[in-house]
Amino acid sequence: MTVKTPSTYAEEIGTRLKQARLNRDLTQADVARLAGVARKTVINAEKGKAQLEVLIAILMALDLTSQLELFIPTQEISPLQLAKLQGKKRQRASGKRTDANEEPPAW
Repeated sequence: MTVKTPSTYAEEIGTRLKQARLNRDLTQADVARLAGVARKTVINAEKGKAQLEVLIAILMALDLTSQLELFIPTQEISPLQLAKLQGKKRQRASGKRTDANEEPPAW
């Protein structure tokens, strides 16, 4: 069993970016121009060394942003987390509280 590290995942993503670029018959310079980055940045991304914004810009240039939904699907809030966020709900009324030092109104 092979244990994957963050760097092996990054390299695999870089390899897939390169193959997507080649499938679209684009040069690294073409992708760099479309993504608004330097060619060296595309080279680094294809080696698995890219910042998140650069990766997204390259995905946009390769028209692969629809794949992001598959990559990291939208996460729904779990019922347990939702219950924690709502806090405790009141179970009963406690009546009106008065301060012991407060004088009753003179009617």
